Amino acid sequence: MSHTEPCRLVPLHTAPGAWNMAVDEWLLRSAEQRGHCVLRLYEWSPATLSLGYFQPVAARQDHSASRACALVRRSTGGGAILHDRELTYSLVIPTRHRLAVDPLSLYRLAHGALITALAELGIPARLCEVATPLPRDQEPFLCFQRRAVGDVLQGDFKIAGSAQRRHRGAILQHGSVLLAASPFAPELPGICDLVGGQLSAASLASVFLPHLAAALAVTLVVEAPPTSEQESIAQLEIGQFSSAGWITRR
Repeated sequence: MSHTEPCRLVPLHTAPGAWNMAVDEWLLRSAEQRGHCVLRLYEWSPATLSLGYFQPVAARQDHSASRACALVRRSTGGGAILHDRELTYSLVIPTRHRLAVDPLSLYRLAHGALITALAELGIPARLCEVATPLPRDQEPFLCFQRRAVGDVLQGDFKIAGSAQRRHRGAILQHGSVLLAASPFAPELPGICDLVGGQLSAASLASVFLPHLAAALAVTLVVEAPPTSEQESIAQLEIGQFSSAGWITRR
């Protein structure tokens, strides 16, 4: 298939946690109307702990290293993530889009493209092929201490994982690639800790993007959020993702 189908690319940028979650939510809510897919790459500043949608806020007290971090709650499930030294991506697909026919294949496409990109950089990685499900009350607090089939591993350590959410006419998939250990989660080694050397989010993004575009069979069209979108995003940031009611809802 030729790469002729457009996909909007929101280029790599850095923002606080609540804003990042609001952008993903806005892209998800507007995807059905727009009718095309959107890919976004981003980083976090300051370092932020994001709770999975179903996690109780009280659970964060058991992780002392991250207590000083900003806190947000994602709209997707899974374990808590310490967003600091990482590359984060989000992919929004309208349900009428060909890529939405098999939502689970999006994990394989994104993670496969990441593994190919890492191989190009001389970094070995593989998909997790076997994982033993645990009862929810026995799962580790941190996402990167959990295992699911399709996660990306370097040796025995998880270096990337993704989660999905469906909202009416669209699917949101976002995921994190752990580049290096954070002082707020020192128990989680990243790629640089495991293989040595340095790898920035920008360097990885430049290699990852063409492989992901090829896997999705799309042509990336750069378009940062215009002012009209930023106003709607700001409303979501303030009204939902910065709200104590949202963060402490569980």
